[in-house]
Amino acid sequence: MKILVCISHVPDTTSKINFTEGDTKFDTNGVQFVINPNDEFGLTRAMWFKEKQGATVHVANVGGPETEPTLRKALAIGADEAIRVNTAATDGFSVAKQLATVVKDGEYDLVIGGRESIDYNGGMVPGMLAKLTGANFVNTCISLEVEGTNATAIREIDGGKETVKTSLPLVVGGQKGLVEESDLRIPNMRGIMQARSKPLTVKEPVDAASETQTVSFQKPAPKGAVKLVDSVDELINLLHNEAKVI
Repeated sequence: MKILVCISHVPDTTSKINFTEGDTKFDTNGVQFVINPNDEFGLTRAMWFKEKQGATVHVANVGGPETEPTLRKALAIGADEAIRVNTAATDGFSVAKQLATVVKDGEYDLVIGGRESIDYNGGMVPGMLAKLTGANFVNTCISLEVEGTNATAIREIDGGKETVKTSLPLVVGGQKGLVEESDLRIPNMRGIMQARSKPLTVKEPVDAASETQTVSFQKPAPKGAVKLVDSVDELINLLHNEAKVI
């Protein structure tokens, strides 16, 4: 089985976020970038398939040279090869078109990506990628088993879980639950050294115009002052008449 894991290069959630040029550009100064958490769950599951079933695992990213340390980390975790499409990740559709070319050229059986990235939270790329490649698709996936060309997945739905059976080729939008957080891997020194010699291929992008454009960014409004109350009756009154939540 040949697996491609799509990797997003995203700011660490502890980073202080700022914008420049009149709140139209994200300020990357001082920001630590990491593997998108939902993608990391998918990469860890792919490593399980590699170790238990002998799968080959490649990782791919759409972005400039600044994303290569993130891809190298994925290689240090255990991926066999990395691919970087040399263009900025401007919107979900253009990213999906770039990745679709990688998938078709590589003839992958299984593609695993996060259901969404934690920077833009668009949740678009896995579904678009499945459509563009003609593969089956399971989103919000929290469990995945593959036997031969058949796959069994469990996905989160409103109010519960759904078990589906499908076949390869398959695109999965994974999330927490695909593996447990305790199963996530920290690269060790041996993995880091091996990653230096693993191939990282840079592909030039295909023609894929962005369908959307970021106009401006805005931070959430600051939290208001805490209001202390002396009685349950006063609390209920505030919740009912001021907060309007009951």
